[in-house]
Amino acid sequence: MRQMSVEERRAFLLEGTRTAKLGVTRRDGSPYVLPVWSVLDGDDVVFTTGAETVRGRALRRDGRASICVDEERPPYAFVRINGSATLSEDLGEMRRWARLISTRYMGEALADRYTERNAVPGELLVRVTPRRVVAEADVVD
Repeated sequence: MRQMSVEERRAFLLEGTRTAKLGVTRRDGSPYVLPVWSVLDGDDVVFTTGAETVRGRALRRDGRASICVDEERPPYAFVRINGSATLSEDLGEMRRWARLISTRYMGEALADRYTERNAVPGELLVRVTPRRVVAEADVVD
């Protein structure tokens, strides 16, 4: 196992359509994990989510988030980011980021359709700023 460089970590997080698994804490203290589509803005992880979902309510209540992106095939790799979430309901900003996210996961031909679905009132634009990052490659030789 070896630690990824910053450049390797960025490339890994942006490769293809890997989903980020977002972990938050429910009101009762129990963990909650769900995949999200995301992109990077510098080191920040950016995604959208419904304001009234478990994720949205948890991030509003407690801005801490944990994100994990992994490679499921040998030699395996993963990036785990623990950080603080900043939330926005600005539709212009949300539309810009939702378009980038939609293009990444659905392609240019369907990007407008998914942008319109994900950049609407009731959605949140979430930006997770890393506080601690673990990025490991070649988990098995």
